[in-house]
Amino acid sequence: MSQAPTLDVRAVRAQFPALAEGTAHFDAPGGTQVPFAVVDAVAASLRSAVSNRGGPFPSSARAEQAVADARSAVADLVGGLPDGVVLGQSMTALTYVLAGALAKRWGPGDEVVVTRLDHDANVRPWVQAAERAGAAVRWLDVDPASCLLGDHTAVLSERTRLVAVTGASNVVGTRPDVRAVTDAAHEVGALAYVDGVHLTPHVPVDVAALGADFYALSLYKLSGPHLGAVVADPALLEGLHPDKLLPSSDAVPARFEHGTPPFELHAGVVAAVEHLAGLVPGGGARRERLLRSMAAVQAHEEALLDRLVAGLEGVEGVTTYGAALLRTPTVALRVAGRSPREVAEALAARGVAVGDGDFYARELVRALGLHGDGGVVRAGVVHYTSGDDVDRLLAGVAALAA
Repeated sequence: MSQAPTLDVRAVRAQFPALAEGTAHFDAPGGTQVPFAVVDAVAASLRSAVSNRGGPFPSSARAEQAVADARSAVADLVGGLPDGVVLGQSMTALTYVLAGALAKRWGPGDEVVVTRLDHDANVRPWVQAAERAGAAVRWLDVDPASCLLGDHTAVLSERTRLVAVTGASNVVGTRPDVRAVTDAAHEVGALAYVDGVHLTPHVPVDVAALGADFYALSLYKLSGPHLGAVVADPALLEGLHPDKLLPSSDAVPARFEHGTPPFELHAGVVAAVEHLAGLVPGGGARRERLLRSMAAVQAHEEALLDRLVAGLEGVEGVTTYGAALLRTPTVALRVAGRSPREVAEALAARGVAVGDGDFYARELVRALGLHGDGGVVRAGVVHYTSGDDVDRLLAGVAALAA
């Protein structure tokens, strides 16, 4: 097996103007900082003449091109087809659109499967759509000790219409065996909706290899602008008919995109994907460069995760959650005698940014018995995280625990 190329973290960090402020950012699971290239792309779009689509003039054609370029960039990122890339305000908003369209096919006796590991954006839209359709909801539980999912085959039946599963927990990092879940869903004739928001920033992604019928992601978790995307087979999208305005396009994928899009942010999407594709040297098509870069990102982040976990395990009074062998570089913890908010505030005073709460993974935090107790402290590593950042976080936690 060839070794992944090495990520030059110093060079990567130099691309991020926000890092010059000096904060060690472990808040990336809630949203990443952006590189100069994304800032410049958005600004350049706003400086140029861009009109709404549909006009016979250059500024309108520029808007059309911005959308097409963003679709192609997202398709390259995850191995999809541009005509199957739906762009929108957020992953949550798009999932509600897809849930509404899919639920038109459901009725009493049908079943939808959701998990207690997922972010609520891949739970509540399906629960609410099922309730409106008269379909039943079946829950795939999570083991509180390991934060691993239970037996997915136990909740599937010939009446299952959709299985919603995360690619990685946004709180504890657990990466379920997505392919096993999607294969089992397909065996009973169900569709699989995979939340890739927390997986995509950390590993090379191939939607076909995952078996995902729908793959959702957020660009602002990828050093991009605040937009979401759902990637699917265009032929599958052709059979779905969401509620929409009568004059708006009925073409795929535009029929799923409500309102006038933010063209300047579409330019930022392209720049963000190009940023990721250029993290390590080498030529080739953008998809090839992305796979190479993301392999380097994964190796870099896994090394820092090992360093972080080992350091936390050596601090008396610190409890970490989740024991999955396959995980993204995300750690959930508590410090004895201090609430998660107290820990986050104390670390912020030291120039270390971490989150606290349930992070919309309410079912998981309930399973851990922490929902009414402030949730957890969450620290997430990304490609611009340095070893010095990890050491600062560990020093801060150790001081608090002492």
